[in-house]
Amino acid sequence: MSKPFSDNVVIITGASSGIGEELAYQLAAQGAWLTLAARDESRLNAVAAECRQRGGRARVVKTDVTAPKECETMIAATVKEYARVDTLVNNAGVGMWARFEDVTDLSLFEKIMRVNYLGSVYCTSYALPHLKKSRGRIVAVSSLTGKTGVPTRSGYAASKHALGGFLDSLRVELLDTGVTITIAFPDFVATPIRKSNFGADGKPLQTSPMNELNLMSVEECARHIVRGMETRAREIVMTPRGKIIGWAKIIAPSLVDRLTRAAIARRHRKA
Repeated sequence: MSKPFSDNVVIITGASSGIGEELAYQLAAQGAWLTLAARDESRLNAVAAECRQRGGRARVVKTDVTAPKECETMIAATVKEYARVDTLVNNAGVGMWARFEDVTDLSLFEKIMRVNYLGSVYCTSYALPHLKKSRGRIVAVSSLTGKTGVPTRSGYAASKHALGGFLDSLRVELLDTGVTITIAFPDFVATPIRKSNFGADGKPLQTSPMNELNLMSVEECARHIVRGMETRAREIVMTPRGKIIGWAKIIAPSLVDRLTRAAIARRHRKA
């Protein structure tokens, strides 16, 4: 079996659960050298132990990606441990589920932007000199909301559009450096982020507002991402709906609006 990430130094933010956790396991199985970053150190230690069982190396660095100094420290710790950085996976994220007109705490939008957008900016900034030396990879876990606006996700969609704009611009700046940028656009995935989505009052909902049937598994989602990382794909779009959206937004944007509204309505739990 080919193991393209054997001895590859990979930093994963948001590695304590969900997509980040599963990416860590799948890359560890290939023998990757991992830095696992998130705020929950106890969960990171558990993920790291499992990664070692699966054949990888793992270093835990407790990190709040909204704090530039902590991002700088995390990158420095990685270089001290492994002497280089080959791959940065910007995965840390928070979500929301509320109609804009119902939002009573507008600081929610700043909070989401700081994690989903600025957190990636900070980590990328400090990792970039090392990635240029290794001709490495920058990978970002976005969402289909990074391609089209979605009702009840206005702040989340804005953060993912900002992330995409930043990385599309950076990709052009990095032409001929050997550093590549891959953006993953998952559809609905069965991850804990759904239960920690912020509601209209700016507080976590604690329970998922979605119908949980037929969501993509986190294992399948991570497999798509790892394959795209291996080939240094520009984009990773995982579902037929996702592949259609890009073209449909150009050809029939009003139709996309109606279909998106209907899709979200179907996913809401019935009272």
